[in-house]
Amino acid sequence: MFVGSLEIDLLLGDIHSLKQKRSVVRPIVASLARLRVAVAEVDDLDLHRRARIGVAAVAGDARHVGEILDACESLVSNRPEIEVLSVRRIVRGSDD
Repeated sequence: MFVGSLEIDLLLGDIHSLKQKRSVVRPIVASLARLRVAVAEVDDLDLHRRARIGVAAVAGDARHVGEILDACESLVSNRPEIEVLSVRRIVRGSDD
């Protein structure tokens, strides 16, 4: 069994309230959830223009976990209304 995670740090566009932030972050989280991963906004909750999203996936082999995380990263990176500042990826096997 392999477990992979992504921590995606985002800079949001012209956002002036937490309500506007939610209207941008919620669709991103929902689209990631359709990829059958665990996903949540995990940090920078009180900042208007920043968001940090955590993604976790489990699979039987490391290659499959990598493919799932690649798809998640691509989905977020292709959104024009945000800028991805950094992505941190970790994949661990049962031997780690």
